[in-house]
Amino acid sequence: MTTPAPGRSISLRRQRSFVLFWCARVAATSAFQMQAVAIGWQIYDLTGSALDLGLVGLVQFVPVVALALVVGHVADRYDRRLVVRAAQLVEAAAALVLVVGSSGRWLGIDVIFAVVFVAGTARAFELPTMHALVPGLVPPPLFSRAVAGSTSANQVAVVLGPAVGGLLYAAGPTVVYAACAALFLAASVLVMLIRVDPPARSHAPASVASVFAGFAYICSRRELIGVITLDLFVVLLGGAVALLPIYARDILGVGPDGLGLLRSASAVGALAASVALSHYPLRRRVGWILFAVVALFGAATTVFAVSTSLVLSAAALALRGACDAVSVVIRFSLVQLRTPPEMRGRVSSVNALFVGASNTLGDFEAGVTAALFGAVPAVLIGGIGSVLVAALWTRIFPELARIETLDGPTG
Repeated sequence: MTTPAPGRSISLRRQRSFVLFWCARVAATSAFQMQAVAIGWQIYDLTGSALDLGLVGLVQFVPVVALALVVGHVADRYDRRLVVRAAQLVEAAAALVLVVGSSGRWLGIDVIFAVVFVAGTARAFELPTMHALVPGLVPPPLFSRAVAGSTSANQVAVVLGPAVGGLLYAAGPTVVYAACAALFLAASVLVMLIRVDPPARSHAPASVASVFAGFAYICSRRELIGVITLDLFVVLLGGAVALLPIYARDILGVGPDGLGLLRSASAVGALAASVALSHYPLRRRVGWILFAVVALFGAATTVFAVSTSLVLSAAALALRGACDAVSVVIRFSLVQLRTPPEMRGRVSSVNALFVGASNTLGDFEAGVTAALFGAVPAVLIGGIGSVLVAALWTRIFPELARIETLDGPTG
């Protein structure tokens, strides 16, 4: 990595390892998003069931929970680049199964769920390990900007992936899945090229105590408990992504291209926010900014719930995405900066467990609620609930409101 001279700023683009990491994350996340569009549309075509759309999230959630502690231990004991590469190769293989099944016309709902489970298992290893890589890619003064840059990579992919996936689906799901396999392979090559100083690793023998160390550390820091659980409950309640196929076809009257646009809209707002933060990092009143953007996230979700206009729906999703990006940058910066380097894998895996729980169980909760009450009431309840959670957390965790800057103890 290139260390900036005193008093001199340096661009993230001059950090070779970070640039490779950024491109790898764009490729892998684009593939995941393209695959999500194809699988969602294909499942809804096969079954027409909102519950089945929610079950996709549940199937992805199971390996995240089952392997969370193992993932963190692996990330702290072995070369994190190798762990990421192995996960991406498994995801590529899963996409190839979808290619063969779609082209051979034997891909049914059970096979799709099985492939989603395998890919979800690989992703359970990939994401927290990638997050733990970031602090070693740039000098400490650039870390908060690197988190924003990493978030921008994710959002670039969330913008491009669904849009490209929706367009390619016109040629058939086989084309989408083949493109996903190629992108996962490209990401694994880019990760192989990353060069970083050997990270601090845990040398403690494998034991119950070392595996649970991530939980123990987070429980000792109230600000970390507060920021992680805030995200958990807000995204759990505000999950609307699983219901986008219903909104696209039944409420807004658009096809796969419209579904891709809706999925991309949220990422457009998130991309704008994360790019801005990579150039102009948050410097004061971080805690109150966190609560404000979470409440605005809930309000935007409420607007989306009742909208019958494609333009208004896309705008609400874009605002929702911008708020989420600011929240993500604050959360990941606090988690990484306030964790010792040799524990970042385990702490990141616990954080990923909560993030995965909020995203996947949020999809499942949205599917179940929509099946019981309808899509619009399900999203409306989630938006209002998110605003109430933000207000409640200001009372339960006043430590968060008192956080002034992201630069704090490193553990």
